[in-house]
Amino acid sequence: MAGTRSVAWGWLVMVIVLVLIADQAAKHAIEKYTTMDYFHVVIPGLLNLIHTHNPGVAFSMFANAHSPVVRFLLVLFSVAVIVFLFWLLAAERAGGKMGQIGMALIIGGAVGNVLDRLTRRGVTDFIDLHVGSYHWPTFNVADSAIVAGAALVLLELFRDWNRPPDRNGAR
Repeated sequence: MAGTRSVAWGWLVMVIVLVLIADQAAKHAIEKYTTMDYFHVVIPGLLNLIHTHNPGVAFSMFANAHSPVVRFLLVLFSVAVIVFLFWLLAAERAGGKMGQIGMALIIGGAVGNVLDRLTRRGVTDFIDLHVGSYHWPTFNVADSAIVAGAALVLLELFRDWNRPPDRNGAR
């Protein structure tokens, strides 16, 4: 099913690689140039840079699970998601360009975090956002790419929700 929805592998691989490089470079800089108790206010009342280590997953879920089985399952689940998203792209089931770019962002972020779990036994987080008394869990570039990618996929789904399919069944 080639055409307007065919996968542009060159661009998608570039997105994945750029996310991975940006993520690993940022984590490397935080690890090399700060200590674990590092705290720097970037924008008062909104953004801080801190240096934390998260052995769990998003929002520090499973952070206190020290079992190697749990760590293995977290990596296995992440790899399964990466493989599934690659399959969606290869099978041209990733939607249009927005969905494809979204999935590439998710893959790049997931690969960055899996690489950390395999090499560092956890993920380095350093972006600390807060508004008033609300504090987001600390995150990193990979997490940002995953969230932005998921938002693009959802935006495309909602945009295409009411669009009637063309005669080939595509929306």
